[in-house]
Amino acid sequence: WGSLGYTWAPRGQQPEVKTSGKRKGYKLFGMVEYFTGQFFHQAIQERFNSDSYIALLRTVLKQTKRPLILIQDGARYHTSTLCQAFFAQESRLTVFQLPAYSPDFNPIEFLWKKLKARATHNHYFDTFEKLMETVDAALDFFASTPTEVLSLMGRYCETLGEVA
Repeated sequence: WGSLGYTWAPRGQQPEVKTSGKRKGYKLFGMVEYFTGQFFHQAIQERFNSDSYIALLRTVLKQTKRPLILIQDGARYHTSTLCQAFFAQESRLTVFQLPAYSPDFNPIEFLWKKLKARATHNHYFDTFEKLMETVDAALDFFASTPTEVLSLMGRYCETLGEVA
């Protein structure tokens, strides 16, 4: 397991990162509380579904007292009947649905990019457990450094409207 990110190398000599050839996944849910930079996250090996999404939302709602603005993409579990019913009963939640195929509008995508660069780019993990440990350590770093998270969100806002 590993990923190849941007890096410097001599011309004509692309770096290589070994891969196991196996298809396992470590899925991440995450939310940022914009006033404090608090980063809520959950990592699972199973597929995302409405139940796992609602479980994270309940955890976040218990840990915060403010009204929450939820910006979400069009993943099927976000728009499910079960989630819509949950959103309707939670008066502290305001949900903004992003248009299809618009990750540039979703602030958490900027954090995921930085997390992946920190945890997996240009690294090979000989076991899936080592990959999960490294990703968990990166998640813990962002969860314990709200000023870093706020800095990332500020940089995200600065990039809005820029043409890549």
